[in-house]
Amino acid sequence: MIKKMEYTQKLANATTFTFPNHIIDTIFNSVEEGIMIADTKSRIIHVNPAFEFVTGYTYEEAVGQRSSLLNSGIHDQEFYTKMWATIREHGKWSGEIWNRRKTGDIYPEWLTIVAIHNEQGDIVNYCGIFEDISAQKNAENEIERRKYTDTLTGVANRYAYLQRMETLLQSSANREYHHAVLFLDLDRFKQVNDTLGHSVADEMLISVTQRIQSVLKNKDIVARYGGDEFIITITNIHHMQEAVQVAEKIVHLLSEPLPIDEQNIYISTSMGISLYPEDGTTLETLVKKADQAMYYAKQNGRNQFAFYFDDLKIDSKRVLLLDNELRKAIKQNDFTLNFQPKISLEDKTVIGMEALIRWTNDQLGFVSPAEFIPYAEETGLIIPMSECVFRLACEAHLRLREEMDNVLPIAINISSIHFHQSDFIDTVKMIFEAYNCSPQDFELELTERTVMNNERDSIRKLVQLKNMGFKLSIDDFGTGYSSLSYLVQFPLDYLKIDRSFIQYITSIADKQAVVDAIIQMAHRLHMKVIAEGVEQKDQVKLLEKLGCDMIQGYYYAKPMPLDEFVAFLEFLKLEAREDLK
Repeated sequence: MIKKMEYTQKLANATTFTFPNHIIDTIFNSVEEGIMIADTKSRIIHVNPAFEFVTGYTYEEAVGQRSSLLNSGIHDQEFYTKMWATIREHGKWSGEIWNRRKTGDIYPEWLTIVAIHNEQGDIVNYCGIFEDISAQKNAENEIERRKYTDTLTGVANRYAYLQRMETLLQSSANREYHHAVLFLDLDRFKQVNDTLGHSVADEMLISVTQRIQSVLKNKDIVARYGGDEFIITITNIHHMQEAVQVAEKIVHLLSEPLPIDEQNIYISTSMGISLYPEDGTTLETLVKKADQAMYYAKQNGRNQFAFYFDDLKIDSKRVLLLDNELRKAIKQNDFTLNFQPKISLEDKTVIGMEALIRWTNDQLGFVSPAEFIPYAEETGLIIPMSECVFRLACEAHLRLREEMDNVLPIAINISSIHFHQSDFIDTVKMIFEAYNCSPQDFELELTERTVMNNERDSIRKLVQLKNMGFKLSIDDFGTGYSSLSYLVQFPLDYLKIDRSFIQYITSIADKQAVVDAIIQMAHRLHMKVIAEGVEQKDQVKLLEKLGCDMIQGYYYAKPMPLDEFVAFLEFLKLEAREDLK
Protein backbone atom coordinates (compact mmCIF):
# COMPACT_ATOMS: atom_id res chain seq x y z
CA MET A 1 0.00 0.00 0.00
CA ILE A 2 2.92 2.33 0.83
CA LYS A 3 4.50 1.69 -2.56
CA LYS A 4 1.21 2.48 -4.30
CA MET A 5 0.93 5.77 -2.45
CA GLU A 6 4.53 6.70 -3.25
CA TYR A 7 4.00 6.00 -6.94
CA THR A 8 0.72 7.86 -7.00
CA GLN A 9 2.29 10.89 -5.34
CA LYS A 10 5.25 10.91 -7.75
CA LEU A 11 2.99 10.70 -10.77
CA ALA A 12 0.70 13.33 -9.30
CA ASN A 13 3.63 15.70 -8.82
CA ALA A 14 4.83 15.29 -12.40
CA THR A 15 4.65 18.48 -14.50
CA THR A 16 5.09 16.94 -17.93
CA PHE A 17 3.92 13.84 -19.65
CA THR A 18 5.99 12.37 -22.48
CA PHE A 19 4.43 9.58 -24.48
CA PRO A 20 5.59 7.11 -25.59
CA ASN A 21 8.54 6.23 -23.33
CA HIS A 22 9.45 2.61 -22.59
CA ILE A 23 10.00 3.23 -18.87
CA ILE A 24 6.81 5.22 -18.42
CA ASP A 25 5.00 2.77 -20.69
CA THR A 26 6.07 -0.18 -18.52
CA ILE A 27 4.91 1.56 -15.35
CA PHE A 28 1.73 2.77 -17.00
CA ASN A 29 0.77 -0.76 -18.01
CA SER A 30 1.89 -2.54 -14.83
CA VAL A 31 0.56 -0.53 -11.88
CA GLU A 32 -2.61 -1.64 -10.10
CA GLU A 33 -4.04 1.89 -10.04
CA GLY A 34 -6.26 2.86 -12.90
CA ILE A 35 -4.89 5.70 -15.04
CA MET A 36 -6.86 7.81 -17.46
CA ILE A 37 -5.39 10.58 -19.66
CA ALA A 38 -7.81 13.23 -20.96
CA ASP A 39 -7.41 16.35 -23.08
CA THR A 40 -8.45 19.84 -22.03
CA LYS A 41 -11.99 19.16 -23.20
CA SER A 42 -12.19 16.11 -20.86
CA ARG A 43 -12.11 13.63 -23.77
CA ILE A 44 -10.33 10.38 -22.85
CA ILE A 45 -7.22 9.81 -24.97
CA HIS A 46 -5.55 6.95 -23.12
CA VAL A 47 -6.19 4.44 -20.33
CA ASN A 48 -4.13 1.66 -18.80
CA PRO A 49 -5.09 -2.04 -18.22
CA ALA A 50 -5.94 -1.36 -14.58
CA PHE A 51 -8.52 1.19 -15.75
CA GLU A 52 -10.12 -1.51 -17.91
CA PHE A 53 -10.11 -3.98 -15.00
CA VAL A 54 -11.68 -1.60 -12.48
CA THR A 55 -14.26 0.14 -14.70
CA GLY A 56 -15.12 -2.70 -17.06
CA TYR A 57 -14.61 -0.45 -20.12
CA THR A 58 -12.06 -1.59 -22.71
CA TYR A 59 -9.49 0.76 -24.17
CA GLU A 60 -11.50 1.01 -27.37
CA GLU A 61 -14.74 1.76 -25.52
CA ALA A 62 -13.21 4.45 -23.32
CA VAL A 63 -10.99 6.42 -25.71
CA GLY A 64 -12.86 9.26 -27.36
CA GLN A 65 -15.54 9.38 -24.62
CA ARG A 66 -15.82 12.21 -22.12
CA SER A 67 -14.55 11.49 -18.62
CA SER A 68 -18.10 11.96 -17.36
CA LEU A 69 -18.63 8.45 -18.73
CA LEU A 70 -17.84 7.25 -15.20
CA ASN A 71 -20.05 9.69 -13.27
CA SER A 72 -22.23 7.90 -10.73
CA GLY A 73 -24.84 10.61 -10.34
CA ILE A 74 -24.28 10.66 -6.59
CA HIS A 75 -22.32 13.93 -6.52
CA ASP A 76 -24.04 17.20 -7.38
CA GLN A 77 -22.72 19.92 -9.68
CA GLU A 78 -21.29 21.88 -6.76
CA PHE A 79 -18.97 18.97 -5.95
CA TYR A 80 -17.46 18.97 -9.46
CA THR A 81 -17.26 22.80 -9.58
CA LYS A 82 -15.17 22.84 -6.41
CA MET A 83 -13.02 19.96 -7.65
CA TRP A 84 -12.09 21.68 -10.93
CA ALA A 85 -11.54 25.00 -9.15
CA THR A 86 -8.97 23.26 -6.93
CA ILE A 87 -7.23 21.72 -9.99
CA ARG A 88 -7.00 25.08 -11.74
CA GLU A 89 -5.67 26.79 -8.61
CA HIS A 90 -3.31 24.10 -7.27
CA GLY A 91 -2.69 21.87 -10.26
CA LYS A 92 -4.20 18.77 -8.67
CA TRP A 93 -7.06 17.39 -6.57
CA SER A 94 -7.28 14.28 -4.41
CA GLY A 95 -10.29 12.80 -2.68
CA GLU A 96 -12.86 10.07 -2.34
CA ILE A 97 -15.37 9.86 -5.16
CA TRP A 98 -18.12 7.46 -6.25
CA ASN A 99 -18.00 6.37 -9.90
CA ARG A 100 -19.92 3.92 -12.01
CA ARG A 101 -18.64 0.78 -13.74
CA LYS A 102 -19.79 -0.35 -17.16
CA THR A 103 -22.13 -2.82 -15.41
CA GLY A 104 -23.90 0.08 -13.73
CA ASP A 105 -22.49 -0.77 -10.30
CA ILE A 106 -21.44 2.22 -8.23
CA TYR A 107 -18.16 1.91 -6.37
CA PRO A 108 -15.92 4.15 -4.25
CA GLU A 109 -12.44 5.12 -5.39
CA TRP A 110 -9.60 7.32 -4.21
CA LEU A 111 -8.93 9.65 -7.11
CA THR A 112 -6.08 12.03 -7.85
CA ILE A 113 -6.43 14.35 -10.85
CA VAL A 114 -3.27 16.13 -12.03
CA ALA A 115 -3.08 18.96 -14.57
CA ILE A 116 -0.31 18.30 -17.13
CA HIS A 117 1.47 21.44 -18.40
CA ASN A 118 3.64 22.01 -21.51
CA GLU A 119 6.92 23.92 -21.51
CA GLN A 120 5.03 27.18 -21.83
CA GLY A 121 3.00 26.37 -18.68
CA ASP A 122 -0.26 25.78 -20.45
CA ILE A 123 -2.50 22.86 -19.44
CA VAL A 124 -2.48 20.30 -22.21
CA ASN A 125 -3.81 17.20 -20.49
CA TYR A 126 -5.35 15.87 -17.30
CA CYS A 127 -4.21 12.63 -15.68
CA GLY A 128 -6.58 10.78 -13.38
CA ILE A 129 -5.05 8.14 -11.08
CA PHE A 130 -7.49 6.11 -9.02
CA GLU A 131 -7.76 3.06 -6.78
CA ASP A 132 -10.89 1.02 -6.11
CA ILE A 133 -11.40 1.24 -2.33
CA SER A 134 -14.52 -0.95 -2.17
CA ALA A 135 -12.83 -3.54 0.05
CA GLN A 136 -11.57 -0.85 2.40
CA LYS A 137 -15.01 0.79 2.56
CA ASN A 138 -16.67 -2.56 3.15
CA ALA A 139 -14.28 -3.26 5.99
CA GLU A 140 -14.95 0.17 7.47
CA ASN A 141 -18.69 -0.35 7.13
CA GLU A 142 -18.44 -3.76 8.77
CA ILE A 143 -16.47 -2.29 11.66
CA GLU A 144 -19.06 0.46 12.00
CA ARG A 145 -21.89 -2.09 11.80
CA ARG A 146 -20.32 -4.24 14.49
CA LYS A 147 -19.89 -1.18 16.64
CA TYR A 148 -23.66 -0.73 16.75
CA THR A 149 -25.02 -4.23 16.09
CA ASP A 150 -25.17 -7.43 18.08
CA THR A 151 -23.45 -9.85 15.72
CA LEU A 152 -25.46 -12.89 16.84
CA THR A 153 -29.03 -11.57 16.73
CA GLY A 154 -28.66 -8.67 14.29
CA VAL A 155 -30.44 -6.16 16.52
CA ALA A 156 -28.80 -3.14 18.12
CA ASN A 157 -26.23 -3.76 20.82
CA ARG A 158 -26.03 -2.09 24.21
CA TYR A 159 -23.90 0.79 22.92
CA ALA A 160 -26.25 1.56 20.04
CA TYR A 161 -29.29 1.38 22.33
CA LEU A 162 -27.79 3.89 24.75
CA GLN A 163 -26.90 6.23 21.87
CA ARG A 164 -30.39 6.10 20.35
CA MET A 165 -32.05 6.52 23.72
CA GLU A 166 -29.99 9.60 24.55
CA THR A 167 -31.09 11.14 21.27
CA LEU A 168 -34.71 10.13 21.91
CA LEU A 169 -34.76 11.61 25.41
CA GLN A 170 -33.17 14.85 24.22
CA SER A 171 -35.84 15.27 21.56
CA SER A 172 -38.55 14.43 24.11
CA ALA A 173 -37.38 16.91 26.76
CA ASN A 174 -39.58 19.80 25.68
CA ARG A 175 -42.45 17.74 24.31
CA GLU A 176 -45.20 15.75 25.92
CA TYR A 177 -43.88 12.41 24.68
CA HIS A 178 -44.25 9.23 26.74
CA HIS A 179 -42.12 6.11 26.34
CA ALA A 180 -41.89 2.69 28.03
CA VAL A 181 -38.62 0.87 28.72
CA LEU A 182 -38.95 -2.93 28.93
CA PHE A 183 -36.06 -4.89 30.45
CA LEU A 184 -36.17 -8.64 29.68
CA ASP A 185 -34.23 -11.51 31.17
CA LEU A 186 -34.69 -15.07 29.93
CA ASP A 187 -35.60 -17.46 32.73
CA ARG A 188 -33.21 -20.39 33.23
CA PHE A 189 -31.13 -19.53 30.17
CA LYS A 190 -28.01 -20.75 31.96
CA GLN A 191 -29.60 -24.18 32.20
CA VAL A 192 -30.02 -24.39 28.41
CA ASN A 193 -26.50 -23.13 27.86
CA ASP A 194 -24.98 -25.60 30.32
CA THR A 195 -26.97 -28.66 29.34
CA LEU A 196 -27.59 -28.29 25.60
CA GLY A 197 -24.50 -26.32 24.58
CA HIS A 198 -23.64 -22.90 23.21
CA SER A 199 -24.84 -23.56 19.66
CA VAL A 200 -28.37 -24.42 20.83
CA ALA A 201 -28.33 -21.44 23.19
CA ASP A 202 -27.28 -19.17 20.31
CA GLU A 203 -30.08 -20.50 18.11
CA MET A 204 -32.49 -19.88 20.96
CA LEU A 205 -31.34 -16.26 21.30
CA ILE A 206 -31.87 -15.73 17.58
CA SER A 207 -35.38 -17.20 17.75
CA VAL A 208 -36.21 -15.13 20.83
CA THR A 209 -35.06 -11.97 19.02
CA GLN A 210 -37.26 -12.76 16.03
CA ARG A 211 -40.29 -13.27 18.23
CA ILE A 212 -39.68 -10.01 20.07
CA GLN A 213 -39.28 -8.11 16.79
CA SER A 214 -42.54 -9.55 15.47
CA VAL A 215 -44.60 -7.53 17.97
CA LEU A 216 -42.71 -4.24 17.67
CA LYS A 217 -43.22 -1.30 15.33
CA ASN A 218 -40.50 0.36 13.25
CA LYS A 219 -40.35 3.33 15.61
CA ASP A 220 -39.60 1.09 18.62
CA ILE A 221 -36.06 0.30 19.76
CA VAL A 222 -34.87 -3.21 20.61
CA ALA A 223 -31.39 -4.28 21.64
CA ARG A 224 -29.59 -7.24 23.09
CA TYR A 225 -28.32 -5.68 26.29
CA GLY A 226 -25.95 -8.52 27.10
CA GLY A 227 -26.03 -12.32 27.53
CA ASP A 228 -29.68 -13.30 27.80
CA GLU A 229 -30.89 -9.76 28.51
CA PHE A 230 -32.86 -7.66 26.04
CA ILE A 231 -34.09 -4.10 26.34
CA ILE A 232 -36.92 -2.49 24.39
CA THR A 233 -38.25 1.04 24.19
CA ILE A 234 -41.86 1.46 23.09
CA THR A 235 -41.85 5.03 21.81
CA ASN A 236 -44.57 7.67 21.77
CA ILE A 237 -47.18 5.77 23.75
CA HIS A 238 -50.42 7.48 24.74
CA HIS A 239 -51.33 5.15 27.59
CA MET A 240 -49.47 2.57 29.69
CA GLN A 241 -51.89 -0.04 28.34
CA GLU A 242 -49.91 0.03 25.10
CA ALA A 243 -46.85 -1.18 27.03
CA VAL A 244 -49.00 -3.83 28.73
CA GLN A 245 -50.19 -5.17 25.37
CA VAL A 246 -46.64 -5.46 24.03
CA ALA A 247 -45.41 -7.08 27.26
CA GLU A 248 -48.26 -9.61 27.26
CA LYS A 249 -47.55 -10.58 23.65
CA ILE A 250 -43.84 -11.05 24.33
CA VAL A 251 -44.43 -13.13 27.48
CA HIS A 252 -46.89 -15.32 25.55
CA LEU A 253 -44.63 -15.74 22.51
CA LEU A 254 -41.58 -16.63 24.59
CA SER A 255 -43.53 -19.25 26.55
CA GLU A 256 -44.25 -21.10 23.31
CA PRO A 257 -41.76 -23.90 22.49
CA LEU A 258 -38.78 -23.02 20.31
CA PRO A 259 -38.15 -25.74 17.69
CA ILE A 260 -34.35 -25.98 17.59
CA ASP A 261 -32.20 -28.85 16.37
CA GLU A 262 -35.19 -31.19 15.97
CA GLN A 263 -36.39 -30.66 19.53
CA ASN A 264 -38.62 -28.25 21.42
CA ILE A 265 -36.88 -25.90 23.82
CA TYR A 266 -39.03 -24.21 26.44
CA ILE A 267 -38.08 -20.81 27.78
CA SER A 268 -39.86 -17.93 29.47
CA THR A 269 -39.03 -14.37 30.35
CA SER A 270 -39.22 -12.07 33.35
CA MET A 271 -39.74 -8.45 32.37
CA GLY A 272 -39.63 -5.11 34.15
CA ILE A 273 -41.16 -1.89 32.81
CA SER A 274 -40.41 1.75 33.61
CA LEU A 275 -42.19 4.75 32.10
CA TYR A 276 -40.86 8.07 30.79
CA PRO A 277 -41.27 10.63 32.26
CA GLU A 278 -43.29 9.18 35.18
CA ASP A 279 -40.44 7.04 36.56
CA GLY A 280 -37.58 9.26 35.46
CA THR A 281 -36.24 11.53 32.75
CA THR A 282 -32.69 10.19 32.47
CA LEU A 283 -31.63 7.03 30.68
CA GLU A 284 -29.74 5.71 33.69
CA THR A 285 -32.80 6.04 35.93
CA LEU A 286 -35.19 4.43 33.44
CA VAL A 287 -32.94 1.43 32.81
CA LYS A 288 -32.21 0.96 36.51
CA LYS A 289 -35.89 1.01 37.46
CA ALA A 290 -36.88 -1.33 34.64
CA ASP A 291 -34.11 -3.69 35.79
CA GLN A 292 -35.39 -3.57 39.37
CA ALA A 293 -38.92 -4.31 38.23
CA MET A 294 -37.60 -7.25 36.21
CA TYR A 295 -36.01 -8.77 39.31
CA TYR A 296 -39.27 -8.27 41.16
CA ALA A 297 -41.09 -10.21 38.41
CA LYS A 298 -38.46 -12.97 38.52
CA GLN A 299 -38.62 -13.32 42.30
CA ASN A 300 -42.40 -13.49 42.26
CA GLY A 301 -42.95 -16.36 39.88
CA ARG A 302 -41.23 -15.59 36.55
CA ASN A 303 -42.84 -15.82 33.12
CA GLN A 304 -44.46 -12.43 33.75
CA PHE A 305 -43.86 -8.69 33.74
CA ALA A 306 -44.00 -6.01 36.41
CA PHE A 307 -44.10 -2.23 36.35
CA TYR A 308 -41.73 -0.27 38.54
CA PHE A 309 -43.38 1.19 41.61
CA ASP A 310 -41.93 3.47 44.28
CA ASP A 311 -42.00 0.93 47.10
CA LEU A 312 -40.20 -1.68 45.05
CA LYS A 313 -36.91 -2.42 46.79
CA ILE A 314 -34.28 -4.82 45.64
CA ASP A 315 -32.17 -5.46 48.72
CA SER A 316 -28.72 -6.14 47.31
CA LYS A 317 -27.34 -6.78 50.82
CA ARG A 318 -29.93 -9.49 51.37
CA VAL A 319 -29.07 -11.09 48.04
CA LEU A 320 -25.38 -11.19 49.02
CA LEU A 321 -26.23 -12.62 52.44
CA LEU A 322 -28.60 -15.15 50.85
CA ASP A 323 -25.83 -16.31 48.52
CA ASN A 324 -23.27 -16.70 51.30
CA GLU A 325 -25.62 -18.47 53.70
CA LEU A 326 -27.06 -20.75 51.01
CA ARG A 327 -23.58 -21.93 50.08
CA LYS A 328 -22.87 -22.66 53.74
CA ALA A 329 -26.15 -24.53 54.12
CA ILE A 330 -25.32 -26.73 51.13
CA LYS A 331 -21.88 -27.56 52.55
CA GLN A 332 -23.36 -28.42 55.94
CA ASN A 333 -26.54 -30.05 54.59
CA ASP A 334 -28.40 -27.53 56.73
CA PHE A 335 -31.88 -28.13 55.33
CA THR A 336 -34.93 -29.99 56.52
CA LEU A 337 -37.78 -31.72 54.72
CA ASN A 338 -41.49 -31.34 55.27
CA PHE A 339 -43.81 -34.07 54.04
CA GLN A 340 -47.32 -33.74 52.63
CA PRO A 341 -49.46 -36.88 52.43
CA LYS A 342 -51.03 -38.19 49.25
CA ILE A 343 -54.55 -39.48 49.80
CA SER A 344 -56.27 -42.23 47.82
CA LEU A 345 -59.77 -41.15 46.81
CA GLU A 346 -60.83 -44.79 46.68
CA ASP A 347 -60.48 -45.52 50.42
CA LYS A 348 -59.25 -42.15 51.82
CA THR A 349 -55.99 -43.68 53.07
CA VAL A 350 -52.50 -42.19 52.92
CA ILE A 351 -50.62 -43.95 50.13
CA GLY A 352 -47.60 -41.69 49.71
CA MET A 353 -45.81 -38.53 50.76
CA GLU A 354 -44.11 -35.67 48.96
CA ALA A 355 -40.82 -34.30 50.32
CA LEU A 356 -40.57 -30.49 50.31
CA ILE A 357 -37.37 -28.66 51.21
CA ARG A 358 -37.33 -26.09 54.02
CA TRP A 359 -34.57 -23.79 55.26
CA THR A 360 -34.27 -21.72 58.43
CA ASN A 361 -31.10 -19.65 58.81
CA ASP A 362 -29.62 -17.98 61.90
CA GLN A 363 -29.27 -14.62 60.10
CA LEU A 364 -32.11 -14.75 57.60
CA GLY A 365 -34.66 -16.60 59.67
CA PHE A 366 -37.16 -18.76 57.79
CA VAL A 367 -36.44 -18.37 54.09
CA SER A 368 -39.32 -19.09 51.75
CA PRO A 369 -38.67 -21.75 49.08
CA ALA A 370 -40.15 -19.21 46.64
CA GLU A 371 -37.07 -17.09 47.35
CA PHE A 372 -34.14 -19.46 47.71
CA ILE A 373 -35.08 -22.11 45.10
CA PRO A 374 -35.27 -19.65 42.15
CA TYR A 375 -32.01 -18.08 43.34
CA ALA A 376 -30.38 -21.52 43.51
CA GLU A 377 -31.57 -22.23 39.98
CA GLU A 378 -30.17 -18.93 38.69
CA THR A 379 -26.75 -19.54 40.26
CA GLY A 380 -26.46 -23.28 39.64
CA LEU A 381 -26.53 -24.01 43.39
CA ILE A 382 -29.69 -26.03 42.75
CA ILE A 383 -27.54 -29.01 41.73
CA PRO A 384 -25.72 -29.56 45.05
CA MET A 385 -28.90 -28.49 46.89
CA SER A 386 -30.89 -31.17 45.05
CA GLU A 387 -28.32 -33.73 46.11
CA CYS A 388 -28.94 -32.62 49.72
CA VAL A 389 -32.65 -33.30 49.20
CA PHE A 390 -31.92 -36.81 47.92
CA ARG A 391 -29.80 -37.55 51.01
CA LEU A 392 -32.41 -36.15 53.40
CA ALA A 393 -35.14 -38.19 51.69
CA CYS A 394 -33.05 -41.34 52.00
CA GLU A 395 -32.44 -40.62 55.70
CA ALA A 396 -36.18 -40.11 56.25
CA HIS A 397 -36.93 -43.37 54.47
CA LEU A 398 -34.47 -45.28 56.64
CA ARG A 399 -36.07 -43.89 59.78
CA LEU A 400 -39.57 -44.74 58.58
CA ARG A 401 -38.40 -48.22 57.69
CA GLU A 402 -37.33 -48.74 61.29
CA GLU A 403 -40.48 -47.28 62.88
CA MET A 404 -43.30 -48.38 60.58
CA ASP A 405 -44.59 -51.67 59.24
CA ASN A 406 -45.73 -50.25 55.92
CA VAL A 407 -43.25 -47.70 54.50
CA LEU A 408 -44.84 -45.10 52.24
CA PRO A 409 -43.13 -44.12 48.98
CA ILE A 410 -41.48 -40.69 49.10
CA ALA A 411 -41.88 -38.35 46.14
CA ILE A 412 -38.92 -36.07 45.39
CA ASN A 413 -39.10 -33.01 43.15
CA ILE A 414 -36.39 -32.98 40.49
CA SER A 415 -34.84 -29.70 39.36
CA SER A 416 -34.83 -29.24 35.61
CA ILE A 417 -31.24 -28.01 35.75
CA HIS A 418 -30.14 -31.05 37.75
CA PHE A 419 -32.05 -33.49 35.55
CA HIS A 420 -30.34 -32.28 32.38
CA GLN A 421 -26.82 -32.61 33.82
CA SER A 422 -24.86 -35.32 32.06
CA ASP A 423 -24.02 -37.08 35.36
CA PHE A 424 -27.55 -36.94 36.84
CA ILE A 425 -28.23 -40.70 36.61
CA ASP A 426 -24.82 -41.60 38.06
CA THR A 427 -25.28 -39.15 40.94
CA VAL A 428 -28.73 -40.53 41.84
CA LYS A 429 -27.46 -44.11 41.67
CA MET A 430 -24.47 -43.29 43.88
CA ILE A 431 -26.57 -41.60 46.58
CA PHE A 432 -29.14 -44.40 46.78
CA GLU A 433 -26.48 -47.08 46.88
CA ALA A 434 -24.65 -45.20 49.65
CA TYR A 435 -27.83 -45.21 51.81
CA ASN A 436 -28.81 -48.73 50.77
CA CYS A 437 -32.20 -47.44 49.66
CA SER A 438 -34.28 -49.11 46.97
CA PRO A 439 -35.54 -46.82 44.19
CA GLN A 440 -38.80 -48.79 44.31
CA ASP A 441 -39.67 -46.90 47.49
CA PHE A 442 -39.37 -43.51 45.80
CA GLU A 443 -41.17 -41.44 43.23
CA LEU A 444 -39.48 -38.74 41.15
CA GLU A 445 -41.54 -35.69 40.15
CA LEU A 446 -40.52 -33.67 37.11
CA THR A 447 -42.29 -30.69 35.63
CA GLU A 448 -43.79 -30.76 32.17
CA ARG A 449 -41.23 -28.24 30.89
CA THR A 450 -38.35 -30.32 32.24
CA VAL A 451 -39.15 -33.41 30.20
CA MET A 452 -40.12 -31.42 27.11
CA ASN A 453 -36.75 -29.68 26.96
CA ASN A 454 -34.53 -31.97 24.89
CA GLU A 455 -37.11 -34.75 24.53
CA ARG A 456 -34.66 -37.39 23.29
CA ASP A 457 -32.37 -36.98 26.28
CA SER A 458 -35.39 -36.87 28.62
CA ILE A 459 -36.79 -40.15 27.28
CA ARG A 460 -33.40 -41.85 27.61
CA LYS A 461 -32.99 -40.75 31.23
CA LEU A 462 -36.58 -41.54 32.20
CA VAL A 463 -36.22 -45.06 30.83
CA GLN A 464 -33.02 -45.50 32.85
CA LEU A 465 -34.73 -44.26 36.03
CA LYS A 466 -37.72 -46.50 35.37
CA ASN A 467 -35.43 -49.51 34.93
CA MET A 468 -33.78 -48.67 38.25
CA GLY A 469 -37.19 -48.99 39.90
CA PHE A 470 -38.33 -45.39 40.41
CA LYS A 471 -41.95 -44.35 39.94
CA LEU A 472 -42.16 -41.32 37.67
CA SER A 473 -44.56 -38.40 37.82
CA ILE A 474 -45.19 -35.29 35.73
CA ASP A 475 -45.78 -32.35 38.06
CA ASP A 476 -47.81 -29.20 37.27
CA PHE A 477 -49.42 -30.93 34.31
CA GLY A 478 -51.50 -28.60 32.13
CA THR A 479 -49.34 -25.51 32.56
CA GLY A 480 -46.85 -26.40 29.83
CA TYR A 481 -47.12 -27.37 26.18
CA SER A 482 -46.63 -31.11 26.07
CA SER A 483 -46.68 -32.90 22.77
CA LEU A 484 -48.94 -35.92 23.26
CA SER A 485 -46.83 -37.91 20.81
CA TYR A 486 -43.87 -37.54 23.13
CA LEU A 487 -45.97 -37.98 26.28
CA VAL A 488 -46.88 -41.47 25.08
CA GLN A 489 -43.16 -42.31 24.87
CA PHE A 490 -42.40 -41.19 28.43
CA PRO A 491 -42.54 -44.15 30.88
CA LEU A 492 -44.71 -42.29 33.38
CA ASP A 493 -46.74 -43.60 36.30
CA TYR A 494 -48.55 -40.45 37.41
CA LEU A 495 -49.83 -37.13 36.12
CA LYS A 496 -50.17 -34.35 38.69
CA ILE A 497 -52.80 -31.78 37.75
CA ASP A 498 -51.66 -28.27 38.55
CA ARG A 499 -53.41 -26.46 41.42
CA SER A 500 -54.42 -23.61 39.06
CA PHE A 501 -57.02 -25.96 37.54
CA ILE A 502 -58.17 -27.40 40.87
CA GLN A 503 -58.68 -23.99 42.46
CA TYR A 504 -61.63 -23.14 40.19
CA ILE A 505 -62.77 -26.62 39.26
CA THR A 506 -66.17 -26.19 40.95
CA SER A 507 -66.85 -22.69 39.64
CA ILE A 508 -65.44 -22.53 36.12
CA ALA A 509 -66.73 -25.06 33.59
CA ASP A 510 -63.64 -24.84 31.37
CA LYS A 511 -61.36 -25.79 34.28
CA GLN A 512 -63.56 -28.78 35.07
CA ALA A 513 -63.52 -29.83 31.41
CA VAL A 514 -59.73 -29.68 31.28
CA VAL A 515 -59.37 -31.75 34.46
CA ASP A 516 -61.87 -34.31 33.14
CA ALA A 517 -59.95 -34.55 29.85
CA ILE A 518 -56.60 -34.99 31.65
CA ILE A 519 -57.99 -37.76 33.84
CA GLN A 520 -59.49 -39.64 30.90
CA MET A 521 -56.32 -39.27 28.83
CA ALA A 522 -54.06 -40.39 31.69
CA HIS A 523 -56.15 -43.47 32.40
CA ARG A 524 -56.07 -44.47 28.74
CA LEU A 525 -52.28 -44.17 28.88
CA HIS A 526 -52.30 -46.39 32.02
CA MET A 527 -51.29 -43.57 34.32
CA LYS A 528 -52.84 -42.53 37.62
CA VAL A 529 -53.82 -38.95 38.34
CA ILE A 530 -52.98 -36.82 41.38
CA ALA A 531 -54.74 -33.50 41.99
CA GLU A 532 -52.71 -31.02 44.02
CA GLY A 533 -53.87 -27.95 45.89
CA VAL A 534 -57.16 -29.49 47.07
CA GLU A 535 -58.59 -27.31 49.82
CA GLN A 536 -62.39 -27.73 49.80
CA LYS A 537 -64.79 -30.60 50.33
CA ASP A 538 -66.73 -29.89 47.13
CA GLN A 539 -63.45 -30.16 45.18
CA VAL A 540 -62.88 -33.60 46.70
CA LYS A 541 -66.37 -34.76 45.74
CA LEU A 542 -66.07 -33.52 42.17
CA LEU A 543 -62.61 -35.06 41.68
CA GLU A 544 -63.95 -38.33 43.03
CA LYS A 545 -66.83 -38.16 40.57
CA LEU A 546 -64.42 -37.47 37.67
CA GLY A 547 -62.38 -40.54 38.57
CA CYS A 548 -59.27 -38.87 39.98
CA ASP A 549 -57.07 -41.38 41.82
CA MET A 550 -55.26 -39.31 44.46
CA ILE A 551 -55.31 -35.85 45.97
CA GLN A 552 -52.94 -33.59 47.88
CA GLY A 553 -53.76 -30.39 49.68
CA TYR A 554 -54.64 -28.53 52.84
CA TYR A 555 -58.07 -30.13 52.95
CA TYR A 556 -56.41 -33.22 54.44
CA ALA A 557 -53.05 -32.00 55.66
CA LYS A 558 -50.40 -29.34 55.14
CA PRO A 559 -46.70 -30.23 54.69
CA MET A 560 -45.21 -31.12 58.09
CA PRO A 561 -41.88 -32.22 59.61
CA LEU A 562 -41.26 -35.97 59.76
CA ASP A 563 -42.12 -36.30 63.47
CA GLU A 564 -45.48 -34.62 62.91
CA PHE A 565 -46.07 -36.74 59.83
CA VAL A 566 -45.51 -39.94 61.81
CA ALA A 567 -47.87 -38.66 64.52
CA PHE A 568 -50.42 -37.82 61.81
CA LEU A 569 -50.29 -41.39 60.52
CA GLU A 570 -50.71 -42.77 64.05
CA PHE A 571 -53.73 -40.52 64.53
CA LEU A 572 -55.29 -41.85 61.33
CA LYS A 573 -54.74 -45.42 62.51
CA LEU A 574 -56.49 -44.70 65.81
CA GLU A 575 -59.33 -42.96 64.00
CA ALA A 576 -59.73 -45.98 61.68
CA ARG A 577 -59.90 -48.32 64.67
CA GLU A 578 -62.58 -46.17 66.27
CA ASP A 579 -64.59 -46.31 63.04
CA LEU A 580 -64.47 -50.12 63.14
CA LYS A 581 -65.96 -50.29 66.63
